[in-house]
Amino acid sequence: MKKRGRPPGYDHNEALDSAIQVFWTKGLSATSLDDLAAAMKMNRPSIYNAFGNKTSIYRKTFARFVAELGEQLDRELFGEPDLNKAMKQFYRTALDTYFTGTAPLGCFVTSTAVVEAAAHPEIREDLEVVINRIDSVIEKRLLAAQQDGSWPKDRDANNVAKLLHATLQSLAVRARGGESRTSLEAMYSGAVDILC
Repeated sequence: MKKRGRPPGYDHNEALDSAIQVFWTKGLSATSLDDLAAAMKMNRPSIYNAFGNKTSIYRKTFARFVAELGEQLDRELFGEPDLNKAMKQFYRTALDTYFTGTAPLGCFVTSTAVVEAAAHPEIREDLEVVINRIDSVIEKRLLAAQQDGSWPKDRDANNVAKLLHATLQSLAVRARGGESRTSLEAMYSGAVDILC
């Protein structure tokens, strides 16, 4: 028996993917429930019953995006044995995401959560978790390179991981601000060559 108010063919993940695009473009504050209803192809009561209020929907989309990001991090950073090539491939894939669509949106996390963190403690906590997760995965990749002898053992993996992550965040902001992909490719390539 179908739950009342949900449209035929309702798919939880598809609905969240549609909501991600709205939040990514407009941010949490500027997104209305009508925007979400149109994108998710659900009426407002159905959205509320399935996902909760607007902040709850945003946090669910955030969690879904971060889970996919975690898989991408592992695939890009550990699928290539050469550290320099792995980092450049990671940034290249990030730019593929940032430049999807008609206007570059940057990173979903950087473009939305940073703005909302001051007003929403729960989003600030979500943001802190993802920042620490990305730092940790990059640091783990650097430590692996130290172990196999391809990256100097006297380098501080923790701080370099944060710098590489900061490069990713800067790429996101600059992409959303209109900087060209060619310029951003030169930027990340230079950063990787210096740090890796």
